[in-house]
Amino acid sequence: MVAKSSAAYRATPEEKPRKSVPAPESTAVSLDRLIHERTRLGIISALAVNDSLTFNELKQLLGATDGNVSVHARKLEDAGYVSCTKSFAGRLPKTEYRLTASGRRALEKYLGHMEALIRATREG
Repeated sequence: MVAKSSAAYRATPEEKPRKSVPAPESTAVSLDRLIHERTRLGIISALAVNDSLTFNELKQLLGATDGNVSVHARKLEDAGYVSCTKSFAGRLPKTEYRLTASGRRALEKYLGHMEALIRATREG
């Protein structure tokens, strides 16, 4: 038995041509890789609907470990998407996060790209 090469494949008349969908690499380039990671997207999304959240609130919402929240929140803070305020409540340290204007713009842009990708996929 001889295997046919992909070049030998011919579309049958019954097959409909597919609509053009944006190339994955063009969509990937437009996605904010910093936000696209699951835990960071969770942090930004949670902060978008809350004025502020403490470290422990984020940890509980995301079901993440201390280290996970800490590392990902720091990356968002370094990018200017999130602000972090440290204080004390009595003798206990309190870390509070807020979404910055830059972070809100980045999230809106990210959501716009995802919506466009979803639309293109459904229309295809």
